[in-house]
Amino acid sequence: MTIHTRASGLTGGVGRRSFMLGAGSLLLSGCVSSPGPQVAAPAPAAEPVPPVRPLMYDALPDEQFEVPAVDVAQMEPRWWRQEVDYESDETPGTLVVETGEKYLYHVRPNGRAMRYGIGVGRQGFSWEGRAVIAYKRVWPRWTPPDSMVERQPELKPYSIANGGMEPSATNPMGARALYIHQGGRDTIYRVHGTHQPWSIGKAISSGCIRLINQDIIHLHDNVRDGSALVVNHAIGEDLVASAD
Repeated sequence: MTIHTRASGLTGGVGRRSFMLGAGSLLLSGCVSSPGPQVAAPAPAAEPVPPVRPLMYDALPDEQFEVPAVDVAQMEPRWWRQEVDYESDETPGTLVVETGEKYLYHVRPNGRAMRYGIGVGRQGFSWEGRAVIAYKRVWPRWTPPDSMVERQPELKPYSIANGGMEPSATNPMGARALYIHQGGRDTIYRVHGTHQPWSIGKAISSGCIRLINQDIIHLHDNVRDGSALVVNHAIGEDLVASAD
């Protein structure tokens, strides 16, 4: 019986020790085991940063009609007005329109020019050559030529015979217009403004050579009546100039 009691006690002690050692092994194993691979959550896509509007494209509250600030998100920075290097044989003051590039250059001295992004008329109309800016107008009327009215009868209320369209913030001629003459005659082509910045850099609509209103106002203020104008078409471009 005594032996059995000792044996019983020995057996119980060994069991407890075995349990504690086993539990310790499990705990130790849990401390040193490598965790599974941690997959980082994908970073949220960054929102595109809208371009900062330069001061030159702020609203012009003192104009006869509202000229709102330009939504520059609708007009790539490459079309923004800027002074650039420009080597040319043209005399300072000349306007050079490169319709393929969608730029108008106002030549300055010392190999410089003020460059403006432009929109040009739709395909199917074209004019190029040398001419002059005969005169300028502030907030001009729009009088589509009879040939345009024939193609678009809905424009009849604004025909030459009916006196054209009154100036307004949405008039197709915009805030200013420069009138192009050649050989003493009106070519019916214009350099004019627009309130549609998305159209700059494109061959679209029935406009001649369009600049956003802030740019045509700037150009108007720096061009003299009688200034030379040169319009060049690059071969293979979808250039088009149509009559206003």
